Amino acid sequence: MLSSTMKNVSLLLLCSIATVTCAAQDTRWKINAGEGITWKINNADTSHTDQIEMSGKQVSAIISYGTGAAQQAVVKKRIIFPMLRTIPNNTHASLKWAVDEQHTPVVTVNRQEAVETVTAISFNGVLTMQSTLGKDISFTRHLFPSIDKAAVIEECSITNNSSVPVSIVVPNTSASDSTKAEKGVYGIYVLRTEVYGAGTYDVKPGDMIKYAIVYSGRKTCDQPYTYAAAYEYKKRLELADGIADKLVLETPDPVINKMFDFAKLRVTESIYDTKGGLMHGPGGGAYYAAIWANDQAEYANPFFPFLGNIEGNESALNSWRLFASYMNPAYKALPSSIIAEGTGIWAGAGDRGDQAMIAYGASRFALAYGDKYTAQQLWPLIEWCLEFLRRKTTGEGVIMSDADELEGRFPAGKINLSTNTLAYGALQSASDLAMALNDAATAKKLAAEAVTLKANIEKYFGSTVQGYATYRYFDGNDKLRAWIGLPLTMGIFDRKEGTLKAMYSPLLWTSNGMLTESGSKTFWDRALLYGLRGTFYAGATDSATKYLQEYSRKRLLGEHVPYAIEAWPEGDQRHLAAESGLYCRIITEGLFGIRVTGFHQFQFQPYLPKGWQKMSLKHIRALNDDFDIAVERKNKMYSIYIKQKNGAAQQLSWDGKQPLSVTLK
Repeated sequence: MLSSTMKNVSLLLLCSIATVTCAAQDTRWKINAGEGITWKINNADTSHTDQIEMSGKQVSAIISYGTGAAQQAVVKKRIIFPMLRTIPNNTHASLKWAVDEQHTPVVTVNRQEAVETVTAISFNGVLTMQSTLGKDISFTRHLFPSIDKAAVIEECSITNNSSVPVSIVVPNTSASDSTKAEKGVYGIYVLRTEVYGAGTYDVKPGDMIKYAIVYSGRKTCDQPYTYAAAYEYKKRLELADGIADKLVLETPDPVINKMFDFAKLRVTESIYDTKGGLMHGPGGGAYYAAIWANDQAEYANPFFPFLGNIEGNESALNSWRLFASYMNPAYKALPSSIIAEGTGIWAGAGDRGDQAMIAYGASRFALAYGDKYTAQQLWPLIEWCLEFLRRKTTGEGVIMSDADELEGRFPAGKINLSTNTLAYGALQSASDLAMALNDAATAKKLAAEAVTLKANIEKYFGSTVQGYATYRYFDGNDKLRAWIGLPLTMGIFDRKEGTLKAMYSPLLWTSNGMLTESGSKTFWDRALLYGLRGTFYAGATDSATKYLQEYSRKRLLGEHVPYAIEAWPEGDQRHLAAESGLYCRIITEGLFGIRVTGFHQFQFQPYLPKGWQKMSLKHIRALNDDFDIAVERKNKMYSIYIKQKNGAAQQLSWDGKQPLSVTLK
């Protein structure tokens, strides 16, 4: 992979490009002791609002929250019901509800309308706002989606901290509304705001009352449901805690650790229980009950076996089944997206390199899932996609596609770097998968195709762009593009030095993210997340760590928290779920350098960043197992300990020069 000398040269070159300050600069949010983050608000704070998306199997909520003048609370709720389909039943046909806040009860204290003054906001999988309703009256609200019902819950409590009784009135502002039958695939939908615990209370000193508001949606043929807010709250916390306890990252950097925890939650919670089976969805107020060749097949699906979440794995398996249903003998392109609970498709941008995305994602998923029967079921889809790519190969040995995943937002020509690099990665992993399936001849053939494509990528795309020896994105491209980091993630290091310099130069790297194209103001986190993973995989560990720290601190503790985002200005930095999957893969495939090569085998290169004595990744569920990797610096060597839950421990010593190969026993 990289010699120690090459690695050090890479680090020196990168460090000369830009200075990244990783000190604990002041941020709006802080990591708290309760497994979350907190924004403490005082009189010096100016008005600030943010938004966060939280999801369950039947619902998603985009909550806008924060403070206005004089610390007064700002809360707005936009609720999406993915399975309440509207007409026309297209990609965006989930029922959306901007909640009328007039139906949120305004509490009175001693016959005076209470004014909510916010003192702190925290998040640990549940959004919690701590406030006062006047002197010595504290108010707490928890906002979260039900994990399995079409409802969003606002659980509230009021505590009398004074020395005298107070009278508190929680008005019953319950209300229902109905949609028009002709606008719903399933007819009329009922939207209900229900107040539980309304009434008049005489609250003694030290006592507390609780009430809840539930925002729900249903078909008229479904019976109303009586919700228990405390029960739903506990289930939501159990979900967050359960995900946190799987694939546990332990490093000396608490920001990276916590960002990783939250990324696991976001990528996993955004799975919807549709009539077409479990479907992972991007979210963002627009993309639900549907799958995409990039977001799901390429970004999220290869991560789920590492986490071992059963819903995540099943949603991935279901996506492969859905895509495979569109294979055809004429080799017409598979749809970019399967929408509307699996009943329709979207292919509006033509072939975006979708077959490369699917072949790459399916091969990596099948290897990491570690089940021979499942791999055999996926093999025809992988094989079909690879044959499609062969039929799109030009006389120059590179692969054509109509567009890339940005769907024409930026020029990509007819032959782009992204499609070709993904195809190379697909050939690599498909070769490994064929060998795991005991088909040595096919494995050898695919490996040879990968070697040829790699050489042709260098010939066709290798170029000096804006002074950097890196890649042109397409023929005629004369501006640096963020996707030049993609070859590094696949182990293509021919232009490593120039590519790393270009990625982190002022032409692409900014304080807000990596520009899609030099000279633009647009950034998409997905390219940055790939770039960081590639930087780690290329062995530039210290520089990668600095940029990862800068990025993580901004996304976790800055002004728009706590997840990776889609893009800006498009979408206003939505918390799309698959981007959080890409963040997680920076750790698994970048920092730890894991590449699964068989049903029980993997290669990895866990370089410790400068200043880190040790790191570990525990409860890795890939390869149908449960194992830990612990890495510790021992003089100039690395001491590595691999422990399987139901197997033997392996102690390894590594000099950092070549990737390690491990077989689980």
